[in-house]
Amino acid sequence: MPLNEIMTLYPLAFVVITGLVGLLVGSFLNVVIWRLPKMLEREWRVQAHEILGMPEQTPQPTYNLLLPHSQCPRCEHRIRAWENIPVISFLFLRGRCSACATPISKRYPLTELACGLLSAFVAWHFGFGWQAGMVLLLTWGLLAMSQIDAEHQLLPDVLVLPLLWLGLIVNSLELFVSLHDALWGAIAGYLMLWSVFWVFKLITGKDGMGHGDFKLLAMFGAWGGWQILPLTILLSSFVGAIVGVIYLRLSQAKTSTPIPFGPYLAIAGWIAMLWGGQITDFYWQFVGLK
Repeated sequence: MPLNEIMTLYPLAFVVITGLVGLLVGSFLNVVIWRLPKMLEREWRVQAHEILGMPEQTPQPTYNLLLPHSQCPRCEHRIRAWENIPVISFLFLRGRCSACATPISKRYPLTELACGLLSAFVAWHFGFGWQAGMVLLLTWGLLAMSQIDAEHQLLPDVLVLPLLWLGLIVNSLELFVSLHDALWGAIAGYLMLWSVFWVFKLITGKDGMGHGDFKLLAMFGAWGGWQILPLTILLSSFVGAIVGVIYLRLSQAKTSTPIPFGPYLAIAGWIAMLWGGQITDFYWQFVGLK
């Protein structure tokens, strides 16, 4: 029996297998989250030297998503295969490096676990098919860029723009919405936050958000069409405001402290992709307009 028929006939098997794949992907996303900002910083430094006409720097060792092999940042102990099993290795090692006993960040197993659970949920929600496959790619990308933005206040174009184009490509086949809605969703998504940025800048003289947020909302427009944009903005603003106030209170930071907006946009857009229609219908019924 072909694999696609097995996955269709046994949806639980598809959910379990997808969850296990998600754990493995989560392990790779940890590498992306850690290394990609450093790779971009190296690239920007080289470009700055070229633009300024400064002497070339001493060649640095290869550093990308594959090389050098994963190692402890303190003692440089090379991570062996059995030490890199998602979640299980962290529990077995009791959250410490096997060589120097340096604590391992809890972000690693939490990212792997979140990726596994979200992947399994996407498989359960959509069932076996192209929609599930595409939303899995979207989910993995959002998980990586959200954590990068939370830690570095950076939404890398190398992650956002390919997903934006992928949204337009899959909707050229009307996988989620029509290409017309996807195209205008991308345009409207970018212009909505671009307009807010410039209004805020003209009033206060300050930058209210990064340009990456414009592209991220444009990306959601390309995937879910212009219809999901109002809900995405509403949810992200509501959650962002609440979490921001709590963070400022707990950390006793100044109100001028920048807070990344990308993670809230990512969560809200993901929810709108999966349940946007149902949430909107419920709202109109609640207010008595449907």
